[in-house]
Amino acid sequence: METIEFDIRGQICPSTLLIALREMNAHEPALREGRARLVFLTDNRDCITTIPESARNMGYAATVERRGGCYAIELRRG
Repeated sequence: METIEFDIRGQICPSTLLIALREMNAHEPALREGRARLVFLTDNRDCITTIPESARNMGYAATVERRGGCYAIELRRG
């Protein structure tokens, strides 16, 4: 499975959510088929709620993990 990582640290909502939605749509076939997962690195606490919630509403599985000074939000096939 390919991991596609996006560093959105330093950005705030709603721009972070818009970036995540754009990338979920751009990589939809690979995500739905389980060939890829998206990982968003962020330092904005709002993102750890808004991005996973939106992803779950679209049928994807989402997890949040603390990595040092930031969070890693992983999205994959639901």
